[in-house]
Amino acid sequence: MSEEKLSTYEVAVEKSKKLEVEIANNPKKFRVLTGDRPTGRLHIGHYFGSLQNRVRLAQMGVPTCILIADYQVLTDHDAFSEISQNTKQLVIDYLAAGIKPGKDVIIYPHSYVPEANQLMLPFLTLVSNAELSRNPTVKEEIQSAGLKSVNAGMYTYPVHQACDILFCKANIVPVGKDQLPHLEMTRNIARRFNEKFSPKKPVFPEPQALLSKTPSILGLDGSQKMSKSRGNAIMLSASEDETAALIKKAKTDADRNITYDPVNRPEVANLLMLISLCTEEAPETIAERIGDGGGGMLKKILTECLNEKLRPMRQARAELEANPDYIRQVLLDGAAAAQEIASATLKEVRSVMNMEI
Repeated sequence: MSEEKLSTYEVAVEKSKKLEVEIANNPKKFRVLTGDRPTGRLHIGHYFGSLQNRVRLAQMGVPTCILIADYQVLTDHDAFSEISQNTKQLVIDYLAAGIKPGKDVIIYPHSYVPEANQLMLPFLTLVSNAELSRNPTVKEEIQSAGLKSVNAGMYTYPVHQACDILFCKANIVPVGKDQLPHLEMTRNIARRFNEKFSPKKPVFPEPQALLSKTPSILGLDGSQKMSKSRGNAIMLSASEDETAALIKKAKTDADRNITYDPVNRPEVANLLMLISLCTEEAPETIAERIGDGGGGMLKKILTECLNEKLRPMRQARAELEANPDYIRQVLLDGAAAAQEIASATLKEVRSVMNMEI
């Protein structure tokens, strides 16, 4: 199997392990690009799956660009009237979780960085319609959104994502398994651009995937990925009482003896995994301690652990929500920093494409 492409999940896992060692040894060698679409507030699946990892990387000293992908909401959502408010709520979630904006960490909406979006045109010339149509991640997103009519923005979504990653020359992108096809297209675009326009001195890096160590977190229904739209999520902004009420409704099974068996008892296993993520104790050990205490004890322990884990974040959220001017300034500062980076990249792109005047 070739090591040159992230063509399989297994190869990506091995590369990611090696990457973790390199980051620990030399964090300034890398730049991370990560972010979210502003479709609503973040939930605990986002926190355990990606947000706490972003905090970890930033605290290690890795330069980090956190993108709020507001344009991409238009591809499959009609909630454009809420984009501004959702953007600010995302920033509050980021800051409350421990992200500290500054010289090496910027947060910005990509609609405020036109220079980065300008890369879209040359990048589109480097991919075919067939490549866009067969992207498995795009197909899945179209299906999950239940779209009957698909706009061109949805098909070109992976190319826009390449602009988001490459404008700042990010060489690390934290992703889950389902996002690997998107990242592979970004790598292809970077490679093709370099080969066509600047073979002697590559302009863009080929970014590597940093895979999350956290397994996929199911919603409280125990059958689907946690999602606000599916009504199976616990939002980071939920109160302690709201959290308790949601967990109380979580699905388990009829067997009172609690065991960690993700295949045969996914609902119980998911709740055990959430406790494990809060306490860093093995889910098998937690299950053994609960024993025949049943689903009631399982839910009680999860409620206590999760509320304790989220308490500092919720207190920080309350303070941040009371300071909207600061939230807006974080975004404006981030957009200014991103524009400066993007302008330099665009100037370099124009130069190698012989478009300077």
